[in-house]
Order: sequence, then C-alpha cells, then structure tokens
Amino acid sequence: MARQRIIVGMSGGVDSAVAALLLKQQGHDVVGLFMKNWEDDDDEQYCSSRVDLVDAVSVADRIGIEIEAVNFSAEYKERVFTEFLREYQSGRSISCSRQKTAPRTRATSSTA
Repeated sequence: MARQRIIVGMSGGVDSAVAALLLKQQGHDVVGLFMKNWEDDDDEQYCSSRVDLVDAVSVADRIGIEIEAVNFSAEYKERVFTEFLREYQSGRSISCSRQKTAPRTRATSSTA
C-alpha cells in the first residue's frame, strides 16, 4: 500500500486521537488539524478552544504527528452562524452537516 498523507481533524478528544493513531500505525503520514471556529470562547466559564488546542497539541505530540492550528472563526460566523440566525428567524433551521461542512472542507483542502 502506498503511503498517503492524511489530515485528521484534532479536537483534543478521544475519537480524533484514536483515528490519528490508527492511521499512523497503518503507515500513513498523518497531520493533525485543529480548527478554531469561535472567537469569544476563551474564558473560564466552560471548555475553551485554548484548552482544546492544548489537549490536541499534547495528543499529537504523544502520537508523534505534526499538528497545525487554523482560525476559521470569521468564516464560521459569516458562512454558518449568520445563516443559522437568518434561518432561525424565518422559523427554519439548517442541518448540522451544513453547519460543519463549509469551513472544514476549505480547511482540509488548503492544508493538504
């Protein structure tokens, strides 16, 4: 099997860590990608993106893979949250898959 470069979205959680580890064990060139999608969450009230990034970097280091952090908060607000508010005010909601697809597709394409 040819060695492939695979980008894995790293949240700092177990699922992404296990996925990255298994892919690396299979011989792939794995790169972690941490995406920050919101600017106003770096306080002490709840799990902030700063804490998530520290966790993701720690996991990537333990697994032995590179990790890159990208900030898509402006794009997320423009392409996802603003649309969500508009649809919500109209009595509709957009699916979670539509909310998550736009920023992630661009992120993984430009990083790869």
